[in-house]
Amino acid sequence: MTDLVLTLLGPDRPGIVEQVAEVIAAHGGNWLESRMSHLAGKFAGILRAELPSDRVAGALVALAALETRGLKVIAETATGAAAAPAERRMEFELVGLDRPGIVREISQLLASNGVNVEDLVTNRSSAPMSGEMLFEARAHVRVPPTTDVARLRAELERLASDLVVEVKLTVLESDGRRR
Repeated sequence: MTDLVLTLLGPDRPGIVEQVAEVIAAHGGNWLESRMSHLAGKFAGILRAELPSDRVAGALVALAALETRGLKVIAETATGAAAAPAERRMEFELVGLDRPGIVREISQLLASNGVNVEDLVTNRSSAPMSGEMLFEARAHVRVPPTTDVARLRAELERLASDLVVEVKLTVLESDGRRR
């Protein structure tokens, strides 16, 4: 079996997920996990599917043919490399008034500490009382065993103060639950 990781992008319309699912199923594959969204009138998604190794080439041809229907598909085989067991899984949360540069500033700090962002969800919404735009982010990250978490938290708090946002870094159990 071979794992494929796909990225999908095209104008949003009914039936996109069904088209991709049909190609995966027609080639003996199994849809394993995915994240898909409607963004600014576009459909954007990522997914991981498992296919019999001898059927991958045919599936890639069929997925590429979806571009004639407006869906761009990029596919790569996955190596299945897992994170080192000693790495700590954590959840990072941020909320504050929106302004340009928040993601850049936070991601620079995380990267400089060797922290890998595995899953990131961001959103803007109107603040309940003032109507100002709030920026919210939630990320699952992997922190190397050599990273001093107390120092990382202190650096995040300093940056949060500069950005006028609130941040929280929570250790996750191996099953993804918060401690």
